[in-house]
Amino acid sequence: MTDANLLTDNPALYEARFPDPDRLAGRWAEDCLRRHGAGPRVLDMGCGTGRDAAHLHSAGRTVTGADLSEAMLAHARAHHPGPAYVRADLHGFDPRELGGTPFDAVVCLDSSVLYCHTNDQLDGFLASCRHALTPGGLLVAEMRNGAYFLGRTDLLDTPSVNTFTWQGAAYRSTTTLTVDRTAQLLRRTRVWTSDDGSAPVEQRSAWRLLFPRELRHFLAVHGFEVLELHDGPGPRTEPVWCEGDLPGHTADADRLHVVARRTSSH
Repeated sequence: MTDANLLTDNPALYEARFPDPDRLAGRWAEDCLRRHGAGPRVLDMGCGTGRDAAHLHSAGRTVTGADLSEAMLAHARAHHPGPAYVRADLHGFDPRELGGTPFDAVVCLDSSVLYCHTNDQLDGFLASCRHALTPGGLLVAEMRNGAYFLGRTDLLDTPSVNTFTWQGAAYRSTTTLTVDRTAQLLRRTRVWTSDDGSAPVEQRSAWRLLFPRELRHFLAVHGFEVLELHDGPGPRTEPVWCEGDLPGHTADADRLHVVARRTSSH
């Protein structure tokens, strides 16, 4: 058994495992941008395979997709053209290396921001976002909600199994989530097996458990005004967000959605 990120290394497999034919996350992000009057220049930080960046491009925006994975970026350029795709680390990035022009919005979906495990990394991300944005620019993020795991164990410690077929082979993923309270991380162990004779692959990853008030504090420190912070509806909630849905007012469920505006002075 090897330790690897099978999905990051195989973007087509990622899209097969997590299909999004309706571009739900991209549509939700576009709705947020439109409701708050964001300008056309958008940075999709942690863009992955490029599906959401391409949707925002198709909505008429000028999009730059940024990711740390060269494999993901190559897939995005080949399969989801339109945006400019560049390599960047969300822990800290230089806006000048992303095209030089300030952005009207930064979008960061699917818990990408939670790969900032330490306070220094989160500070680096938010400082970079502020520098990348025009005054009044938006930060739109969607992520797991750390507060959900206060006393709740329904998503923890019990393996969940998913099976699907890709390129004629049957794949099976067994995923276990555990909480590391000392590090304030949600740790994920996922073991992949397939019927093509290949050896099992174990993938380990983790997300920062951010709480709603903690997130508000970090945003305020970096000169952002929170416009929305709620648990749904969103692209990964149940029920999922639909066109016309307005943001909720609670932050109790397992996802957080935030829209914050860069203040003109800080």
